[in-house]
Amino acid sequence: MKKMLFILNPNAGMRKANKRLTEILSEFNRAGYEVVTYVTAARGEATQVAAEYAPRVDAVVCCGGDGTFNETVTGVLQSGAGTPVGYIPAGSTNDFATSLKLPTDVVKAARNAALGTPEYYDLGLFGQRYFTYVASFGAFTRASYATPQNIKNALGHTAYLLEGIQDLFQIRTFHLKLELDDQVIEDDFIFGAICNSTSLGGILTLDPKQVEMQDGKFEILLVRAPRDLAELAECVQAVNKQKYNCKMMRFCSAERIKITAEADMPWSLDGELEKGHSQVEVQNLHLALPLLQQGGKK
Repeated sequence: MKKMLFILNPNAGMRKANKRLTEILSEFNRAGYEVVTYVTAARGEATQVAAEYAPRVDAVVCCGGDGTFNETVTGVLQSGAGTPVGYIPAGSTNDFATSLKLPTDVVKAARNAALGTPEYYDLGLFGQRYFTYVASFGAFTRASYATPQNIKNALGHTAYLLEGIQDLFQIRTFHLKLELDDQVIEDDFIFGAICNSTSLGGILTLDPKQVEMQDGKFEILLVRAPRDLAELAECVQAVNKQKYNCKMMRFCSAERIKITAEADMPWSLDGELEKGHSQVEVQNLHLALPLLQQGGKK
């Protein structure tokens, strides 16, 4: 019989997965898996248990938000086992799952993982830390890690929007130099994202036609500080129309980025806080993430 490690974050989202745990486990059993279930109680546990069990099982499946998925993937990669990973999205925004159109119903998502085969996607390495879909800084990014879990659970996606609105009144400008594959960009910015996703914090949405999650490249979106209300209005209009190369915005792709920035500038990796770096290198790990899916990429 095949073996699976199932990691459950019981505090994710509206805790809806907890109520359907029996149904989820039933999907795994019917697919021929003997399941070891681990319920996390603290940040970082998913990484530890995934690293321990990945060499001994045929699949590692996690249920939670983007942070839980990040921890699980990190643990599997640290083990070096190459074990395929399944994802049951149950968080407040689920950006990665949204980009791949994974089932939003937790039981259907469990079936998708249990009956799926590995489809390989790109992964990011920010210094020494992995991220599955985005490394971002500036306006709105603090919403993902600064909003208390109980508020996320009570308000769901609205919590991010409210925190984002609050950020509008605390926008700070950061000076960055980015050395890309074939160009150098240096300016003052209020927001930036290095991503492999169409959904960013549940607030911004990139055009799916411009995002390819298996091409070995990141999409990079940079927004500089508006000089006047006219530029701000132009920026808002560009975001709404998903046309990102206006005066205030830069949109490009790259495999590797060397960043020089203010040492105290915080980052968000998959919605979790990463402290600032005066210099850091970001690499695209081409097709490094084996994700269990039925029917491959949709």
